[in-house]
Parts: sequence; structure tokens; C-alpha cells
Amino acid sequence: MSMILSASVVRVRDGLPLSASTDYDQSTGMQECRKYFKILSKKLSQLPDRCTLKTGQYNINFISSLGVSYMMLCTENYPSVLAFCFLDELQKEFITTYNMMKTNTAIRPYCFIEFDNFIQRTKQRYNNTRSLSTKMNLADMQTEIKLRPPYQISVSELGSANGFSHISVGEYKGTGKISAAPHQRLEPVTLPGIVSFVLSLLCGALNLIRGFHAIESLLQNDGEDFSYVIAFFLGTAACLYQCYLFVYYTGWRNAKSFLTFGLICLCNMYVYELRNLWQLFFHVTVGAFSTLQIRLRQPQGKSPDYNV
Repeated sequence: MSMILSASVVRVRDGLPLSASTDYDQSTGMQECRKYFKILSKKLSQLPDRCTLKTGQYNINFISSLGVSYMMLCTENYPSVLAFCFLDELQKEFITTYNMMKTNTAIRPYCFIEFDNFIQRTKQRYNNTRSLSTKMNLADMQTEIKLRPPYQISVSELGSANGFSHISVGEYKGTGKISAAPHQRLEPVTLPGIVSFVLSLLCGALNLIRGFHAIESLLQNDGEDFSYVIAFFLGTAACLYQCYLFVYYTGWRNAKSFLTFGLICLCNMYVYELRNLWQLFFHVTVGAFSTLQIRLRQPQGKSPDYNV
């Protein structure tokens, strides 16, 4: 008998379970699928927004949107179009019920466990396909799946030493490839993030102005040290690069932000004779604050573009 067996809602960036159905049985096959659920939840940020994992007599399907992933386990003969319509309903209801601030700041696992009530009701409807009332989106979903089929994950990929590290990286357009990291979208900008961006631009402008003043002083006085000019311009470049890291996703983004902050500290240490204590404190504090905001703004799952 084809049916949906269970479903869960997971945060993409760290795999934190937010809600789940409470109907797992204790069979060997189901226990194995629970392991796959845990492995996949830790790799969601590396995967496309729509995937399927075939595990013998069961299939695991999931979609990711706005930093949250919706996962479900069904029998292998359950129609794919119904599976993704089911996930689409979970996504729409969850986004309507909970705002992104709550999901981003959640610390405790299953803190939205009351969402299980909706999961259970929806699961019952989709398990009774003859009386399924929401058939209006099936045609649209069928067309969408044909145009952009889910990425097929194999069990052998799950068994690799480093998870999915050996999967070829390329731009995913529904053809079985994973999205390249430079095109990955970041979470929405927060007010502290905007403040850090503006302050970084201000620090960069101040360093640039002081750099030009240092050049003027160097031209007027032969005894001036040219290294001060280099230090100010390096400080400008570091501040602007922090702005770039905040806006765009790149590989080793967190490591780059810490190295950039270290460069800001070194530049300010070198020009300490030309700045007072409060100026040095301002530049270093802004650099630390911007580094924190870069660290907090994590990649998010792609928003699904079906049923629009």
C-alpha cells in the first residue's frame, strides 16, 4: 500500500529538528531511514532545494525554502507529484504560522512540536488519495517536476567518508547537479547587519581620507614614512572586503572574515601614533561587529519556484 509514513521540519543551516510527526514504528527498515534523515539534515545547506533519496522500499523527499527544510518518508510506489504537493502544503502552513525570527533563533529541538497536528491531518488526507480534496495544484506540480526534476541522491553518496563531498559541484537547474557555492543565497539582512555594513563603509572612507592625507604629508616632508600610506589603504581594502563578505556568499567565508578582521587590527596597531585611543577603539570595534554579522548571516535554502 502506497502511503506517507512520516514527516519532519528541519532548519537548514545546522540540521536542528523544529517539528516532526510522532508515528515512527520500530521496524528495521524504518530505523535505517531515521539514520538517513539525520545524515541528510546535516547536509541540507550543500544540497539543492528539492531532492529524493531512494532507499529500497522507501523514498525520502524534501524541499528547502527560506532556511527551513521539509522532509517526508513514503513508500517507494507513492506518486512523486503527491509527495511534493504534500511538502508544499507543509511549507506554506509553516511559513504562515511561524516567522523567520523564531526559526532562526530556535535553540531547543522540536520547539514547534505543535505543528505535528497539521502534519498529521495533512498526512491523513494525502494517504487517502481517493478523497483528496486539494487536486488543483497537481497539474502544476506535475509540470514543474518534469521541467525541473528533483535531484536524485544515492545511498552510496550517503556512505562516503565526508558525506556528499565527492558530488560534482555545478549550477543546479533541475538536471541533477548541486548549486555552486558562489550562487548560494544568504539569509535576509537584519537591522544590526545593515548597521555593520554602513559602519564598515564609514571606516573604509575614513581610512581612505587619511591615506590621501598621508600622501600629501609625504610629498611635503621627505622624512615621512610611506608605510603609513600602505597601512591606511590596506585598512580601506579590508573594510570594503568585509562589506563584500556580508553581501555575497563565498567559499571559506567565515575564515576570510576573521583574517580580514585580523588585518584591520594590524593596520590600526601600525598607525596608532596617528590616531587617538577612541579612534582606534572605534575602528577595531566596527571590524569585530562586522565579523560577527558575517558569521551570523548564514546561507539559506533556495525558495521553491513552483505554484507561484
